[in-house]
Amino acid sequence: MKCRHCAAELKLPLVDLGSAPPSNAYLTEQTLHATEKWYPLRVLVCEHCWLVQTEDFSQAHELFDSEYAYFSGFSSSWLAHAERYVNDMAARFNLNADSHVVEIAANDGYLLQYVKARNIPCTGVEPTASTAAAARDKGIPIVQDFFGVRLAMEFVAQGKQADLTVANNVLAHVPDINDFVAGFSVLLKPQGVATFEFPHLLKMIAENQFDTIYHEHFSYLSLTAVNRIFEANGITVFDVEEHPTHGGSLRVFAQRSDTGQQSRSTCVNDLLQREKQAGMLSADYYAGFQAKTDKVKNDFIAFLLEAKRQGKSVAAYGAAAKGNTLMNYAGIRPDLIAFVVDRNPAKQGKYMPGSRIPIVDEQCLKNEKPDYVLILPWNLRDEVIGQLAYAKEFGAQYVIAVPHLEVV
Repeated sequence: MKCRHCAAELKLPLVDLGSAPPSNAYLTEQTLHATEKWYPLRVLVCEHCWLVQTEDFSQAHELFDSEYAYFSGFSSSWLAHAERYVNDMAARFNLNADSHVVEIAANDGYLLQYVKARNIPCTGVEPTASTAAAARDKGIPIVQDFFGVRLAMEFVAQGKQADLTVANNVLAHVPDINDFVAGFSVLLKPQGVATFEFPHLLKMIAENQFDTIYHEHFSYLSLTAVNRIFEANGITVFDVEEHPTHGGSLRVFAQRSDTGQQSRSTCVNDLLQREKQAGMLSADYYAGFQAKTDKVKNDFIAFLLEAKRQGKSVAAYGAAAKGNTLMNYAGIRPDLIAFVVDRNPAKQGKYMPGSRIPIVDEQCLKNEKPDYVLILPWNLRDEVIGQLAYAKEFGAQYVIAVPHLEVV
C-alpha cells in the first residue's frame, strides 16, 4: 500500500487489530441473519510524511451509507463544546448576517443550529441520509454529498464561498485526503478561515487509545502530518488549540496560502516541536503500541470471564464506534455482555456489528440492574456516570476498559 498523501511505500506497522466489520454498520433483525462483511483492521505509518493510516480494504460509500447511525446531538457535553465554538468564532472573526459558514460533515445539525440561532447564514454538507434529515428538521440547509474540490467548485459557482468552514472529526474520515483538503482552498473567500478538529495522534499513542481505530477512520493525525498535507494543498496552518474532547483533540486554524493574512501563532511551532521531541518523526516512537493494546484486551477479557465465573452480570453503556473496536478485537459476545444501552433511538432495537450484542433503551438498565456497567465511550465517562447516578442505588459499579481497566 502507498501513502494516501505522498504515495510513499508503507512498511512500518503501528498495530494489527485483527478484523472487524465497519464500526457503524449496526445490524437489524433482518441483517442479523445475513453474512457480515469483515475487513482486516491494520494501521501503518508513512516514514516520509508521518501520516498514520488504516490499510485500504473498504470504500467510503460502504461506511457512510443510508443506515449510518452516528448522531452528534445525543451528547450534552459535545453540544456545549459546539455552542462555545460558535460563540468564540463569531467573536474572533466578526461573523454576522453578511457572513457564510459552511460545515463539512454537519451531521444532525448539532453545531449549525447555534450558527442559525445567531442569524448567520450557513450551509451544511453531510453525505449520510439519516443525519442530513435530522439537520433539515432543524431548519438547516444541507447538501447531501461528499466534500472535495468538485463540490467546492459547485459552491463557488453558486456564489456560496465561505467566511468560515468547520470540519469537526471528519479529516480522519476521508480516503482522498488531498482532494478533501484542496477543496477548502477553493471554498474559502480570500480572507476566509477553516477550522478542523480531530483526535491528536500524540494522545492516542501516549494513552493507548487504540479503540479510536476503526475503518471509518482512514487517518490518525499529528500536527506534523496535517501541516504538510495542508501546505501541499493550498492552505496554511496559522493557529492550533488543544482540547480535551475525544480523549484529546486538536483544533487547527488554516487559511488560503495565496491570500490569507492571519499571522502565525507561536502555538503552531511550539506543538510541532513537542511532537518532534516526543519522537513522532522516528520509527521507534511507534514501536510497542501493539503490546500495550494487547494488554488492555487481555485484562478486559480476564475481567469479563471472572465476572461470569462469580455469577455477576455485565451490561454496557454507549453503542459507540470505539466500543465496537474493543468488543471485536477482544471477541466479546452476548454471553459476556448481555446488552448495550444507548440514548439514540436510531440505534435502539439494533445489534452491535460483529459482537451482535443487542442495543436497548435505558429502561432495560433500570429493569435488569446489572452488577457492572461498562462505559464504552470512555471520553464521556463523567457525563455518563452523571446520567447513570441511579445505578449506584442498586449496587452497580462502573467499568472503563481503555486506556486501562478501571472499576469505579
